[in-house]
Amino acid sequence: MIFWVEAIAFVVMLFVSYAIGSIPFGLVVGKLFYHVDVRKHGSGNVGTTNVFRVLGTKAGVAVLILDMLKGYVPALAASLIFNPWFTIFIAAAPVVGHMYSIFLKGRGGKGIATGAAVVLALEPRAFAIIIVVWVVLVLTTRYVSLASLAATFTVPVLVIWFDDPLPYEIAAVLVTIVIFYAHRGNIARLVHGKEHRVRLPWSHDDSAVAGGGRA
Repeated sequence: MIFWVEAIAFVVMLFVSYAIGSIPFGLVVGKLFYHVDVRKHGSGNVGTTNVFRVLGTKAGVAVLILDMLKGYVPALAASLIFNPWFTIFIAAAPVVGHMYSIFLKGRGGKGIATGAAVVLALEPRAFAIIIVVWVVLVLTTRYVSLASLAATFTVPVLVIWFDDPLPYEIAAVLVTIVIFYAHRGNIARLVHGKEHRVRLPWSHDDSAVAGGGRA
C-alpha cells in the first residue's frame, strides 16, 4: 500500500514539475509588464539571456530568479521525499519543460538557469564551482554560450568526482547531452567564429550584442 501511495505521488509530482518548468516566464514577464513578445526580438528565445538583451536588467533578473525557482523547488522537494532514482526524474522534469514547453508547442529555452538551480538543490558544491566557471569565462571570452556549455559540461564531472548517488551521475550526463544538443546552433557559430559576444560595461566592441549570443 505504501508503495502505491509513493508511486502515485511520484507520477503526480513528475507531471506537476514538468508543467511548472513549462511556464515561459520570459514570455509572461515580457507580455505582462512590457507588452513585448520576446520571441519576436533578439534571438527569439524565451530564456533569461534573450530577456536581458531585449527587456533589460530588471526583467532579466526577474526571469532568471523565476526560471531558477521552477527548477530548484521541485528538485529540492523530491530529494526530501523520494529516493535518488525517483528524484532524478522529478528534478529533470522542469528542465525538460523549460526546453520543450507544453505551452509553447514543444519550444522553449536552453535550460541553463533551470538546470543550474537543480544542481543547486541536489549538489550545492558543484553549483558553487560551475558559477565560478561561468563567470570567469564570460569575463574572459565574453561568450555567454561558451560559458554556459563549459559550466554544463563541468556538472557531471563534479557529480562523479564528489561520488554522488549513481542516479545523480547518470542524470547529470544525460541532461548535459540534451543541453549540448539544444545549443548545437551556438556551437556551430562558435566553431565558425560567428557567435556574438556579450557587451560588458567596460567593453567597447560595437559588434557585440548586449546580452550576448543566442544562449
